[in-house]
Amino acid sequence: MAVVKGVNCGFVEVAPTDDPGASTMWVDDFASAFKDVAPAEALKVTEIGWWCNNATQAANFEVGIYNHDAIGDSVTTVVGWDKTNAKGTTSGWKRVSGLNIPIIGGTTYWIALQVDSTATRTQGNWSSDGQRWVIKTAATLTDPWGVQGGVNTTLVAFYAVWEAVSVSMKINIGDVFKDVSEVKINVGDSWKTVTKAQINIGDVWKTIFG
Repeated sequence: MAVVKGVNCGFVEVAPTDDPGASTMWVDDFASAFKDVAPAEALKVTEIGWWCNNATQAANFEVGIYNHDAIGDSVTTVVGWDKTNAKGTTSGWKRVSGLNIPIIGGTTYWIALQVDSTATRTQGNWSSDGQRWVIKTAATLTDPWGVQGGVNTTLVAFYAVWEAVSVSMKINIGDVFKDVSEVKINVGDSWKTVTKAQINIGDVWKTIFG
């Protein structure tokens, strides 16, 4: 297998479960970030994960989403992060779920990972497929990212699960908000049912109902 963007790398709809089976790299004692473009309909990140290729000692790891500097093609300020997560001592996918990090569809971001130092070097997976990867030796994720420590043209097995936020229309009746399931409009003295309503969020049309 390999590291494939949209499957076990970058922004994904479903969290990966299989071993990428790709080349190995060190991930402990580094802060690493992988660049990807959020899908057009994406409005938030709910989970971030990474592939741990080998069993090593227990350590903390941090994950986050960072903004992109188009001029410098580099990592800038943090959008959201989770800084306290137990890696455990086994190999496999390491995940941080329950996140609610807002993003804008069609925008470039960096998916970031930091793993504390382990006596046995902790390995991740990567493939040489032409994407940029920025790393720097660090004990924690920082905001802003800080001094860039190196750039590689690789895909790395970091992922972020994205969701499109569902939208509903409500009306207040007696200080209680009720869902609007049907709307009618009068055309030629006849009430017609509106079968679909949409709202524009971030230049993307979202369905209210219908």
